Amino acid sequence: MVPRCLTIAGSDSGGGAGIQADLKAFAAAGCYGMSAIVALTAQNTTGVTAVHEAPSDFVHAQLEAVFDDIGVDAAKTGMLFSSRLIEVVADFLEDREVPLVVDPVMVASSGARLLREDAVDALVSRLFPLATVVTPNLHEAEVLAGATGLPGELAERIHARGAAAVIVTGGHGDEAADHLFDGEQHVAFPNERYDVAATHGAGCTHSATLAAGLARGLTLEEAAREAARVASAAVRAGLADLGAGDGPVDVLHLQGAA
Repeated sequence: MVPRCLTIAGSDSGGGAGIQADLKAFAAAGCYGMSAIVALTAQNTTGVTAVHEAPSDFVHAQLEAVFDDIGVDAAKTGMLFSSRLIEVVADFLEDREVPLVVDPVMVASSGARLLREDAVDALVSRLFPLATVVTPNLHEAEVLAGATGLPGELAERIHARGAAAVIVTGGHGDEAADHLFDGEQHVAFPNERYDVAATHGAGCTHSATLAAGLARGLTLEEAAREAARVASAAVRAGLADLGAGDGPVDVLHLQGAA
C-alpha cells in the first residue's frame, strides 16, 4: 500500500506554503497526501492579509474522516494559529499512535504571525509530548527555548520541555546545517546555502518530507537527512519569478521539467 501522510495545517491561497506545500512534498516523496485544514489564509508572496479559523467541530470531522476510512502512516502539523485549534488537534491525536512531526509555525516568511503569542504554551504542553520530532527554525527555536544559543543548545532546551526529539533547521543561522538532538546524541546535516529569492514554503517542505520518510519506515535520522536534502534542492529550484515577494520553493522541480 502506498504510504499515507496527513497534514494538519493552514491553507495558503498563494500555493507556496501550508497544506499546498505539504501535499506537493508528500507527492514528491512517493506518499499519498491528505489534509485537515484548521485555518484559511488570504496570502501571496508578499504577505498574509487575512486569517479565518475553522470551527472546532469541523476540524475534528476532517480528522475523523481521514483516520476512520483511509488511515494515516504519519502526520505533521503546521500552522495551528490558536490555543483552541491546538487543543482540538491534541485531543484527537493523543489516543492514536502515529508518527507525528510538529512544525511549530509561528511567523510567515513575510513577517505575518501565524501562531498567536498566547498559544505557544498550549503548543508545548499539548503537542510536544505527542510528537516524534519537533522542527523549529532558528528563530522559533529561540522562542521555544527562551534563550539564544547554538542550535544544539537550543535543541537540548526544547527537548527538556517535553519533545522526544528536535531538529533545529539551519536556513536562518550562520551555519547552513540542520541539527538533530534525540535526547542522546547530536547529529548535524550540512546543507548548501543558495542565493535565491524563493524560500517561501521551505520549512513546510522540510517537515512534510520528514513525515513522508517516517511513513515509509525510515529511521528518524534517515528521514531527517532526506528532508534536509529535499528542502535544500527545492530552494535551489525555487520559483523566484513568481509574484512580487519571496517566491515559493519548487519541490517538484517544475522548471526543470518544462
